[in-house]
Amino acid sequence: MSAFVFRWRAVAACVSLLTLIPLAVIAAGFLAPDVEVWRHLAEHALPELWRNTAILLLGVGAGVLLLGVPLAWLTAVHDFPGRRFFSWALMLPLAMPAYVMAFSQLGLFDFTGPLQTWLREAFGSSSWVPDIRSAPGVVMTLTLAFYPYVYLLARNAFATMGRRALEVGQSLGLSPLAGFRRVALPMARPWIIAGLSLAWMETLADFGAVAVFNFDTFTSAIYKAWFSLFSLPAAKQLASLLVLLALVVLWLEQRARGQRAYGGAGRAAPLPRMRLAGARGWLACAGCALVLLLAFVLPFGQLALWAAEHALDELEGLFEPLRSSLLLAALAALLVPALALLLAFAARRDSRSRPWTRLATLGYAVPGTVLAVGVFAPVAALDNFLLEHFGFWLPEGGTAVFKGTLLVMLLAYCSRFLAVGHSVLDSAMQRIGRVQEEAAQGLGLSGWRLAWRLHLPLLRGGLATAMLMVFVDVMKEMPITLMTRPFGMDTLAVRIFNLTSEGEWQRAALPSVAIVLAGLVPVLLLSRQKSGA
Repeated sequence: MSAFVFRWRAVAACVSLLTLIPLAVIAAGFLAPDVEVWRHLAEHALPELWRNTAILLLGVGAGVLLLGVPLAWLTAVHDFPGRRFFSWALMLPLAMPAYVMAFSQLGLFDFTGPLQTWLREAFGSSSWVPDIRSAPGVVMTLTLAFYPYVYLLARNAFATMGRRALEVGQSLGLSPLAGFRRVALPMARPWIIAGLSLAWMETLADFGAVAVFNFDTFTSAIYKAWFSLFSLPAAKQLASLLVLLALVVLWLEQRARGQRAYGGAGRAAPLPRMRLAGARGWLACAGCALVLLLAFVLPFGQLALWAAEHALDELEGLFEPLRSSLLLAALAALLVPALALLLAFAARRDSRSRPWTRLATLGYAVPGTVLAVGVFAPVAALDNFLLEHFGFWLPEGGTAVFKGTLLVMLLAYCSRFLAVGHSVLDSAMQRIGRVQEEAAQGLGLSGWRLAWRLHLPLLRGGLATAMLMVFVDVMKEMPITLMTRPFGMDTLAVRIFNLTSEGEWQRAALPSVAIVLAGLVPVLLLSRQKSGA
């Protein structure tokens, strides 16, 4: 192995440690359990946590399939009034974090909300309205927040499906509905399963929404174990179980796909749109409009009304959280794509570095609460070592070296979002042909000069996209920020959590609107890419 190749492989290995160390810390908690901690958890916490987590996985899984797949089939294959608008507008819930969706839905449908208030004024009673503060209410909220994952991937599968398979089905006497069920649905199965697994991973990782509903799951239990019980060992034990659940979900996805190969029939002949005329067309339009109304228009409208009512009161208190959010997002948007660029170069220079890049991007499949614990635990151990042996270096009264600093937050952000930057930059790197590199080398460019003169100019678009996506993800991120931030530091997400924990939904509306508007940027960019479908 040449020294040049070895250096790139070492770079990939070092970057992957950002993810491997936190995961190893959590795995150590599972492999070396504390019997007393496990006994306490088994008696007082685990039964409810397993039950609530199972309810969410089953309910949200069924919900995102029931919404995402039919909507994808309608907008990808059919033509009806408003189809072009709904094809991208149904992605808008991606811009709204689940915790923002949660408290806006509570504000809309709770007993004191506008819906039940109007029903009592109009009909004298609203007792027949289901209680939103319940397991079905949490499932509905998370379904509305996460169905776009299934919608996006299934729509892409249906839109790129060739016409010959359905034509063969029609020649065998299959109706359009039977053709969808027996031909299109099996062919789109890998994409649907991928979307479902994303929705499940987001459900497992969710912290803010379940906290708003006071619906205990593993993520909220990890937070309570750390900050209410002041037990980092208990948090590590719960985090190890959550990692195990996440791995089971990933294994189920791979098992469901199996070794089957799915090929489109007749890719050169795109699937013609089926015209839904008359009542059927308007019924399809009404169905899409209802989902969009519940998942984005009503929640965002409620937020906008609350924000307008309390704008003057909350505007002054918004500047400091907004400044902190922008600072953290900007730092992460510089650091994460830089590390992702190193991974992309390493994989380009040495194909055997790719396993390290895969390990480095595992963090996106791990909940933020788990990564927060996994990053904090070794940092706390390092702090204890430094205080014990070099405590005289600290200012008088100092109790920490690295704990509660921006460095810990940035390390956790890198571990969590490295996959976002790498996926964009690796795809952009694949578009740079070997012929272009050989031509540049023939002109005397090599090493860093080759990267600076050839790769970086061609990667500018990918770098900008990666920076934008990381920026928005960090703006919306709650559990890592909440659990690792320096004392007294508030961001928009932390302010929303604090206000909603106190029931101050109206005051939380203005920072929520700011986060949603930031989240709209990548969604609108994505919709422009998909608008031609």
